[in-house]
Amino acid sequence: MGMTGHRVVDLRNRAYAAAVVAHIDADPAREGLTQARETCARWLLREGAEPDLHEWQRILLEPWERIRALLLAEGERATRLRQSSPFVGIITDEERSAILREYPVHAKA
Repeated sequence: MGMTGHRVVDLRNRAYAAAVVAHIDADPAREGLTQARETCARWLLREGAEPDLHEWQRILLEPWERIRALLLAEGERATRLRQSSPFVGIITDEERSAILREYPVHAKA
C-alpha cells in the first residue's frame, strides 16, 4: 500500500519549502522573502482570504532565520502553514516539475 494523498502533499510541500529555503539562503538580498511578503499582502486583499495568511503576515516580519526554521520544521503548525505558503514563484519551473514527479499525488497503485 502506498502513501496517502495527504502524506504525499505534506512531503511535496516540505520539498517545495526546502527548495525555497535554498534559493533564499543563496541570495544575500533575500529577494524571495520580499516577494513572499508582497504575495501575502496581495492575497490578504482578496475576499475570503485564508486565516493562515494573517499568521503568515506576522511570521514574515520575523528574521529570516526564524522563518527558515518554520519552513523546514516538522509538526502540525508548520505542515498547516506550508499549505498556504506565500513563497510562490521563487523556485524554477524545472525544480517544481522535479518535485511534482517525485511526489505524485495521484500515484497509480
